Amino acid sequence: MRRRRTIPRGLRRGITLRMLAPNAVTAMALCFGLTGVRYGITGEWERAVLSILFAGVLDGLDGRIARLLRGESRFGAELDSLSDSIAFGVAPALILYLWSLQTMPKFGWIFALAHALSCALRLARFNANIDVTVQPHKSAGFLTGVPAPAGAGLAFVPLYLWLVTGEEIFRAWYVVAPWVAFTAFLMISSIATYSWSALRLRRRIRLEAIAVAGLLAAVLFTDPWLTLLILCVGYLALIPFGVMSYAKVRKQKEADLPA
Repeated sequence: MRRRRTIPRGLRRGITLRMLAPNAVTAMALCFGLTGVRYGITGEWERAVLSILFAGVLDGLDGRIARLLRGESRFGAELDSLSDSIAFGVAPALILYLWSLQTMPKFGWIFALAHALSCALRLARFNANIDVTVQPHKSAGFLTGVPAPAGAGLAFVPLYLWLVTGEEIFRAWYVVAPWVAFTAFLMISSIATYSWSALRLRRRIRLEAIAVAGLLAAVLFTDPWLTLLILCVGYLALIPFGVMSYAKVRKQKEADLPA
């Protein structure tokens, strides 16, 4: 008599229904990123950037949906990294190349590759450290380097300036190339940057913070490019404070260690 093959329960069930929603959101982020490339090919730069921004919004939602539904999985983590690499690495690199860097003699494509490669390396470092017990930045509530979505948003700063002012100087390769190299460096650097868990608001200003968030959303729809430009400048201004805050936290932890 032929024996029935026993299949492990986890493999038999495959992806559960609660895992479907966050992974579907991740897949949508990936598709938005690639759609940005499509608009870049046709020269629709505003739609190209907006596609990447929508991908960033979805990227911020998928993990929270997974935790809310208790739908975290290894499959989801791998899909998320692949989506981030394409949506915030490959797609912005191609858009910036088509918009400006292709006019750079010989090395324009190299700078575009630098962004995509730095994004992939940052994600690889993150994945490699998932199971590492000792992570000084993470344990203190900070990130190591600029995250991929923020790196993509920062890389578009010359494009924001071009959309706001209409000045062709911001599209020149000798302006865009150094900036892309700088943002690529920020992604693979080891500097401590703020994460959501590292930000703490005082109790007495929380209502004001909610009001600011609501007004910011309204301003974003009214004048998106200027608002995004201001947000990027604000994020860059926070980086030195993040480094100093982490140094203070690390010094305090070292002082609390037994002699």
